[in-house]
This record gives sequence, structure tokens and C-alpha cells, in this order.
Amino acid sequence: MEGKSSESETLERERQYCELCGKMENLMKCGGCRSSFYCSKEHQKRDWKKHKQVCKKADKLQADPAKPRATEPDAVQSSTSEHSKQCSTSESNSAAVTSAGESERDFIKSATGSDTPSDAKSDTSKPNGQTRSSPQKLALDYIVPCMNKHGICVVDNFLGDEIGSSILEDVRGLYLTGGFTDGQLVSQRSDSSKDIRGDKITWVEGKEPGCERIAFLMSRMDDLIRHCNGKLDNYKINGRTKAMVACYPGNGTGYVRHVDNPNGDGRCVTCIYYLNKDWDAKEHGGLLRIFPEGTAQFADIEPKFDRLLFFWSDRRNPHEVQLAYVTRYAITVWYFDADERARAKEKYLTSAGEKGVKVELNRPSEPS
Repeated sequence: MEGKSSESETLERERQYCELCGKMENLMKCGGCRSSFYCSKEHQKRDWKKHKQVCKKADKLQADPAKPRATEPDAVQSSTSEHSKQCSTSESNSAAVTSAGESERDFIKSATGSDTPSDAKSDTSKPNGQTRSSPQKLALDYIVPCMNKHGICVVDNFLGDEIGSSILEDVRGLYLTGGFTDGQLVSQRSDSSKDIRGDKITWVEGKEPGCERIAFLMSRMDDLIRHCNGKLDNYKINGRTKAMVACYPGNGTGYVRHVDNPNGDGRCVTCIYYLNKDWDAKEHGGLLRIFPEGTAQFADIEPKFDRLLFFWSDRRNPHEVQLAYVTRYAITVWYFDADERARAKEKYLTSAGEKGVKVELNRPSEPS
């Protein structure tokens, strides 16, 4: 009974976010219905036209039917939920979303990582998928709703410190072999790519010597996507690219604003795993800035160690990598939508398509 109660409380906390902006930190409860939350009085006022119908209906269900209803929203009251206490309010633990031309700062729920259903907050050495939440639960209860609502989703402490560190060793070993080449553009028309992107990359299938841990990471990514399949937008995911292992050398290099899949080449979900310990964006730079379509806001994602990021690959998410001043590692995999990929193959074969030849989703396996 105690376990069920704890799980129920966890699920309840995950439902608490600002009705207007999705922020999950420092929430206050609506004084009327006491079931909706806002991050500020200003956001409650802005949402009142939409919320008042629900609030009035909910108010009738309260224990005190004689409580009067105001024509304006009741003042929001500070939430005493454990969720508000557990969520970090520091900028380093959330992806800030800034509205252009406004001083107000909002937060995209899916880009915080703080609402991931796990107990990894108290022990960062333990991964999300191996504590309270199975990969299936993580996929269905967190990744799917975040992606479908916002098109961006962050999972922190994905594999844990030990496995993450072993993957970093593999990547550093690869880089030291000198097998990385300059990152190329999907459509390479000139020699200007260095002015657009400054990363060094190599493609990994997972069977190469010294890449066993990278292969394990790819299998874990596949496992999550397999549980999400059929529930992410209208996509039917049937494969992915090889893993692109990328290094920004730390000499003030980045990648200008771009879209991963602007022309319908079949890629629907971008999945990035970061390997940068003790990253400080103020000092090191290297933020991934995403500009979600249809909004004046942008999301800044720090490339933190053991962080997994998902976002739609198409024109809904233009993004850039800001200049990095220390070495920055990441591993990216793109997942294919079956129908779009088939149409793309009928039309053309791009250089990205050649490198990103479809492979079947691997079954998860333990690293050696």
C-alpha cells in the first residue's frame, strides 16, 4: 500500500505545471479551484479567460458550496507540494526559454528534465531507466507526452555515471585516432561548410573495435524509441541512422542556425546524448539553442554529461550550437519515419541518406 501511495504522489507531482507556460518550478495553486497551478499572478490573469470555465465548474465540487465566486481569478496560493520542493530553480538545471523582446522568462516543460519520472535527483549516479522507472514507463509517461506537446524533451542521468564515463572513454579514444573529419552539410555546394559548422565528426555503426559502449548507448536509445513508436505524432518509425559522434574542439566553434531535415528526407526524431562533465555554459558556451516554430521563444539546452535530448527533426525546430570554448562531445542518432523515408528514396539519394543508411533497431544489451 505504501508503494502505491508513493507512486500515486509521484504521478500527481508530474501533473503540476503552470497552465499558461508549462513551468514546473515555484508553482502556486489557484485559490478558486485549488487544482490548477501557475508560476505567477500575471500568468494566472492571462489564462483566466480560458481557465474560468474550468475553475467555476471545479469550484462547485468543493466541500464548501457557499464559497463565493469572484469575477476575476482568486490570488494564486503557494503550492506546498513536494514537487515544488524537489524541482531545482537554478538555471543550470533547467532549459531557459526566453521570449524575444520580453523581460519575462518562461520554461518549456519538456526541456527541463526536472519532471522526469525517476528518483535520480537524489542520486545522480543512478540512471532514470534503472531506478523507479522502466524504459517503457519513461517512454510512455514522459517522453511521448512531452514530445507531442512541445516537440522537445530532455532526460537527465540517462545511463548513470559509470556507463556514461565508459562511453566518454570510447569517444575520446575514437577522437585520438584522428579518424574524425570536418562536419559536412547535407547539401554541399561549396567550401563554406567550415563557416557554418565547426565540428569534427565520425560515423559509428556500433560493431567497430572500441565502440562497444557506444553500441550499448544506441541500443538504449532504440529501446526507448521502440516503446514510443506509434505514439510520437503520426510517425511510424522503422529505423535510424548510424551514430554521428561529434566533437567541437573548443576553439570558439559552433554550428549556425539550421534545420536537420528541411526537405523531407525521412528523419523525424533527432536524439542527442551529451558527454560533457562539469559543463558551465556561462564559461564554456556551447549551448544548443532551439527556436520552436510558431513562437518567439527559444530553448537553451546545456550539453551536460549523461543528458539525452529528443526533438522533431523537421522545420518545427530550427536550432544552433553556440560557440564552444572547451572540447564538447555529443552522439547524435536520427530516427526515420517509414512513409517519408520511402518517398524520399523515390525522389533522390542525398549524401546524408548515404551516410544514414537505415539499420534495424537493436535489442538492448549489457555493455561488456
